[in-house]
Amino acid sequence: MKRSAAPLYILATVLFGLKTYIVYRFLFNISLDNAMQEFILFLNPFVSAFFAFGLSVLISRKWQMHYIRFISLAGSIILYINLIFYRHFSDFLTVPVLMQGSNAADLGGSILNLIYPQDILLLLDVAIIWFLSFRYKEKMTVDYLRRKKISTMAAIAALIVVNVGLAEAERPQLFTRGFDREYLVKNIGVYNFHAYDAVMQSKTEAQRVFADGNELPEILSYVNEEVETEKSAKFGQAEGKNVIFISLESMQSFLIHNTLNGEEVTPFLNSLTKDKDTYYFENFYHQTEQGKTSDSEFLVENSIYPLPRGAVFFTHGQNEYNGTPEILGQEGYKTAVFHSNNSSFWNRDVMYDSLGYDKFYDENSYNVISEGEDKNTVGWGLLDKPFFEQSIPYLQEMDKPYYSKFITLTNHHPFDLPEEDASIDQFDSNSQTLNKYFQTARYTDEAVEQFFDQLKEAGEYEDSIIVMMGDHYGISEYHNKAMSQYLGKDITPYQQVQNQRVPFFIHIPGDNNGQVMEQVAGQIDVKPTILSLLGVEADHDIQFGNDLFAENRKDYTALRNGDFISEDYVYTNDMCYDRQTGEPADELEGEEAELSGETGEQIESVCEPIQEQVTKELNYSDRIIYGDLLRFYDFEKGKEKTN
Repeated sequence: MKRSAAPLYILATVLFGLKTYIVYRFLFNISLDNAMQEFILFLNPFVSAFFAFGLSVLISRKWQMHYIRFISLAGSIILYINLIFYRHFSDFLTVPVLMQGSNAADLGGSILNLIYPQDILLLLDVAIIWFLSFRYKEKMTVDYLRRKKISTMAAIAALIVVNVGLAEAERPQLFTRGFDREYLVKNIGVYNFHAYDAVMQSKTEAQRVFADGNELPEILSYVNEEVETEKSAKFGQAEGKNVIFISLESMQSFLIHNTLNGEEVTPFLNSLTKDKDTYYFENFYHQTEQGKTSDSEFLVENSIYPLPRGAVFFTHGQNEYNGTPEILGQEGYKTAVFHSNNSSFWNRDVMYDSLGYDKFYDENSYNVISEGEDKNTVGWGLLDKPFFEQSIPYLQEMDKPYYSKFITLTNHHPFDLPEEDASIDQFDSNSQTLNKYFQTARYTDEAVEQFFDQLKEAGEYEDSIIVMMGDHYGISEYHNKAMSQYLGKDITPYQQVQNQRVPFFIHIPGDNNGQVMEQVAGQIDVKPTILSLLGVEADHDIQFGNDLFAENRKDYTALRNGDFISEDYVYTNDMCYDRQTGEPADELEGEEAELSGETGEQIESVCEPIQEQVTKELNYSDRIIYGDLLRFYDFEKGKEKTN
């Protein structure tokens, strides 16, 4: 063996591990609750780096440098792509998201706004490794003896066992909580998370192949016993009316009745909360995950939860569903989507067929001007005002009654808006994203007000109900410092959950009983609520939401990451909070502790019974999608199909 004072793989492990830790600790917004979590977060980057670079001892001297250079560059690229993704979504990449690569062509300025000049420093270790590998190749390569190879592999295995052991001790059943990507990255690192994610993807692909519908009776029993309610007093109130559904891009509830520099941010939406024909749900939460807008569409049309990884629109777009458009189509409704984007984005051209839509008015249906004095686009496409204006003639041409969905675009990251279209000043903080957000939100508010007037002028208003909903958050956790400055309060885990509220309006012309609704609700409830208002019975449907006007509804709203909000509590980050005060809820002790009806184990927290219910419900929903179980179900008879 040719001796070397410092084999390159050791130096590469230290440099790459240190860089990865810095990204984890200071660029990802990972919550750390105790010293053990701090230690695990510090340890796992070096374990991953030692594993990757340590394998070089098995390679001949001739190829060692090539391998180490490749690993340093490839690992850095993976880390940086995750960082870019995290800056926008506060989340980590998964295999299903990578399958959505066709969306990247439309990201444009969004990606550019997420790249910072100082990011070049993240390649410093790569530059050092590459320089040394060329300059001191002979000194830093080694022909390793067999015992050295064995001892290195043993050290790698030992460190992995220690890392996983500490992670499991800190978070029992860590690998059964695949929906909580932050926990996985915090404990095993982003690289091991990607390996885990690839294994999970292969397992979910196999689920459909081996599914046979035997799981349906158990799920049906749960839906019938835990979800279904009696008809509400408003059942059939809007029978025969048109439905105009407006998806408000990135609109969050903290904007409603809030001001910037003394001006209302959303004056028209604010006015609707006091309108006698409008029901405004002030505790309504988005329940999306990585699919964002497409997830919100999936929730609204199916009352089934989106997946914990990727977007259902991409991964399971050709499944069998029983969506609202299909149900209403059977009731004589014409159905259409209006969205000034290309039809393949989020795989909509495929998914809309699966949901039963008759028509998709995509960007080819609109007069989109990208340059010159008459330019009417910004960011992701047509500005909201011309979008609504150009949609009116199509709406007038539709046979009545119709179910129509409008998806806005202007209030989308990176929240750019031409200066001449801005009617409110920007915010002043360290986040350009939040600073610009108020201007695009105000523009969308103005566009919606204009659309209401246009509907009245076109004669489409009186015989319609107008439903408006924020599709998902616009400001992620990455901007919590700026959000804290605007809201004037710390963004605690409890407050972060409260920030997931999005506005939800049901406007019924002539109702005259409108009010602000206080109950906890979510996007899962939209489908049964709309069908109930229209007087459409869907007794044999499989859905996890409730009619928002029904009594004896479920007393909680589950978020896709396993958190939940009930009438009394907020559960997040393994903590239970009082929903009214935001303070940690009291633990049950002694004689006050109850027993779980399912496990017989002592309930330690007031949130635990609901937590068990939420986990079960999310699991049932996932099984429906992964196994494509609805293909085995007869919706007319309300039972499993027979061969």
